[in-house]
Amino acid sequence: MASSLSINSVALLISVLFYGIYLDTAVDFVAASELEAQALRESGWWSSNNMTTNNSSNPCMWYGITCNDDASVTEISLSFVFLGSTLNLNFGRTLNLNFSSLTNLTSLDLRQAAFRGSIPREIGFLSKLKHLDLSNNDLTGEFPSSLANLHQLEWLDISLNLITGYIPRKIGFLSKLKYLDLSNNDLTGEFPPSLANLALLERLDISSNQITGYIPHEIGALSKLGSLSLSSNNLTGEFPPSLTNLTELELLDISSNQITGYIPHEIGILSKLQFLFLSNNNLTGEFPPSLTNLTELKWLDISSNQITGYIPHEIGLLSQLTDLRLSQNNLTGEFPQSLTGLTQLELLDISSNQISGFIPPEIGLMQGLVFLNLSDNMLHGQIPSTIGYLTNLQTLSLGRNQINGTIPGELANLKSVEYLNLDNNNLKGSIPIGLGSCKNLKHLSLSNNSLTGSIPPPIGLYLLLIQSIGFSHNFLSGEIPYEFWSLPSLNFLDLSYNNLTGKIPDGYWSRTSFALIGNKDLCGNFKGIPPCLATSPAIVSSEKSNRIIIFVPIAIFFLILFVTGVLLLCRRMVKQTKPNSTEIKNGNLFSVWNFDGHIAYEDILKATEDFDIRYCIGTGGYGSVYKAELPGGKVVALKKLHRLEAENPTFDKSFQNEVKVLAKIRHRNIIKLHGFCLHKRCMFLVYEYMERGSLFCVLRDDTEALELDWKKRVNIIECTAHALSYMHHDCIPAIVHRDISSNNILLNSKLEAFVSDFGTAKLLHLDSSNQTLVVGTYGYIAPELAYTMVVTEKCDVYSFGVMALEILMGRHPGELLTSLSSLAYQNVMLHEILDQRLPPPNHRVAQDICFVATIALACLRTKPKSRPTMKRVSQDFLSGRKPSAEPLHAVSLLHLIGDS
Repeated sequence: MASSLSINSVALLISVLFYGIYLDTAVDFVAASELEAQALRESGWWSSNNMTTNNSSNPCMWYGITCNDDASVTEISLSFVFLGSTLNLNFGRTLNLNFSSLTNLTSLDLRQAAFRGSIPREIGFLSKLKHLDLSNNDLTGEFPSSLANLHQLEWLDISLNLITGYIPRKIGFLSKLKYLDLSNNDLTGEFPPSLANLALLERLDISSNQITGYIPHEIGALSKLGSLSLSSNNLTGEFPPSLTNLTELELLDISSNQITGYIPHEIGILSKLQFLFLSNNNLTGEFPPSLTNLTELKWLDISSNQITGYIPHEIGLLSQLTDLRLSQNNLTGEFPQSLTGLTQLELLDISSNQISGFIPPEIGLMQGLVFLNLSDNMLHGQIPSTIGYLTNLQTLSLGRNQINGTIPGELANLKSVEYLNLDNNNLKGSIPIGLGSCKNLKHLSLSNNSLTGSIPPPIGLYLLLIQSIGFSHNFLSGEIPYEFWSLPSLNFLDLSYNNLTGKIPDGYWSRTSFALIGNKDLCGNFKGIPPCLATSPAIVSSEKSNRIIIFVPIAIFFLILFVTGVLLLCRRMVKQTKPNSTEIKNGNLFSVWNFDGHIAYEDILKATEDFDIRYCIGTGGYGSVYKAELPGGKVVALKKLHRLEAENPTFDKSFQNEVKVLAKIRHRNIIKLHGFCLHKRCMFLVYEYMERGSLFCVLRDDTEALELDWKKRVNIIECTAHALSYMHHDCIPAIVHRDISSNNILLNSKLEAFVSDFGTAKLLHLDSSNQTLVVGTYGYIAPELAYTMVVTEKCDVYSFGVMALEILMGRHPGELLTSLSSLAYQNVMLHEILDQRLPPPNHRVAQDICFVATIALACLRTKPKSRPTMKRVSQDFLSGRKPSAEPLHAVSLLHLIGDS
């Protein structure tokens, strides 16, 4: 019996012991759960009613939270919830969740939740985390090295933020990582070779950063990689042959870098490749025939390189291709007929090469084409009528070739076409009347051909979406269809240098985007066009069906005839030119185009006493500027080319370019062109006069600089932004100024800003390489122009940033531009660099100055793609968006760089 009692006592003791352990565990569990709940409540992320249920005390019931069987949080998914607006986060505020309490968290998804500030280092404590997605927020600061402690991590995505600094070498410790996306940030430094240690990696994307150096050879060890994107960085060196070891690749993108050398022949081994992007590099050599082995390819882009040789006939084997871009290379040979067998193709662009031969009629078999660009080649022969079978086409560009014959009427079948460009060819015959049935047309250009006949009225009657029409430099006759004048969307019309007749309706004198000069029998109240006389042939032609000819006394008749003869003699200075011709007949290219219809060439000479030095108010790179008071008291500025420069074709071209550009644009902050004269002995432009001269001169003069107070300076920057936004985004094609500087910003009597000097401006054509010589003012030129030679709107954005800082500082930023990347210089306080000649701004104006400085620094980013567009800058000014209201003395450049 004693033995039995002993056994029972032992059993009871064991039960009590296990129960005690159970109670301790339960207490620990309750404590851990309470810590999680407390951390989640204090975060404020679930403060809104729609984020919790009635059982709000239990976080496992809240939106976006998943718990395990022990009621411990394992997943948080708040993507697209826009917590930033809910929490009303300020600049620099970090995530406010205590991550150390979430010991069982395996997935954290905060995509596009409007977070700002830096990535908390505490995320590195989440030892069980497998999935981390912070993409598409406004996160700043450096890549936290603590993320390398997440050894269980399989998915890491911090793309589409503003993360800076290097990619830490420790990232190679994340041995289980399968998905890594760091794209669209501001990461710098070299490509870390340690990435090659991630043997399980299936996707790697570090595109759109500022990564430098070579692509490491070791990357060829990532045998499971299916997608590799390194585009839009500053990578150099040759195409690494080790990339051809990645036989699982379906996507390879190294475009928009500075990669040199050949495309390796071994690339044909990548049999699973579907997307290959090699564009915008410095690749040389011939088109590798082995590319035609990649029969799974859907997208091939090797445009904007220096590839030579023929397009191989075997390209027709790539039957899965939907997008083929070979433009802006040095490809030769004839148009390969095998291309017409690619019936899945939706985009074909072989523009800006040296392709010759005919366009094969079999092109009509490519009925899936949406975009076809064969411009800027040496194609000849006729346009095949079978192009009319391509009924899905939205863009058709055959411009700048040697195509002859007539425009086939079958183009009327292209009901979806929006952009049609056949300019600068040898086309003859009339404009097909059927083009009027292409009701989706927005841009139509047939300029610089030899077209005859009248303009079909249906083009003006049915093309209600048309935005630009270019028919210049042809032999078109007859009247301009009346319907043209009422097209609702038309903002660019160029009918210059034809044989058009008739009267221009009243009310169109202000349409500077309309060009009608060079039509000797046009008349009306319009720039460059003589006024209509009571008996002019134009009036008789346009109204002969509904007016009665009234006989007048012979004396009056001869008087009118005499006046008409004088006007015709003056108009002979406006010469009709043959397309593509630069010949100047009798020494004249244009006559004086008068701002009020009365000022003549002799009045200009008289007003300036034959351009006497006493009237000269400035000298620029292309000529001298004179002040002249014309009859009637109108004061104008005359920009006259120097005599020796007038004989220089380069200066001549620049001068003509300024006329061309200014004739197309009209904006309240862009200098107004009143008239011009282009003559081999005397070339000048007639501008509105700006009383206060250039911004540069005002800033340089201590007295005038004081008059230019902070408010006026901010207004000058804003007005310049609006003008550039108009040029870049509201003109067709877009216009890049290329020489934005304080010298080319003029001020009127109220110290309001006007953009001037368009001698170096360039029109950006969608089907052109836009490559150019480096032009502009030293100290304002975007750094990428030195090695790309490609003009984009972002070149003006950079120059605008320099000028904006110059206005705030009162001097050119000079050393500051070259030192912004230095951390020591970033810690300089904003008030220290401001123009010390002005008194400190009040609080309200100080906010404006911080705002302007933030924009200026964003515009000065080294990488063009990371700079804002001028449209965005203009909209920011209009919206009144301001940075945080910190005292001016507390704002550093580093703070502003982070906000930008």
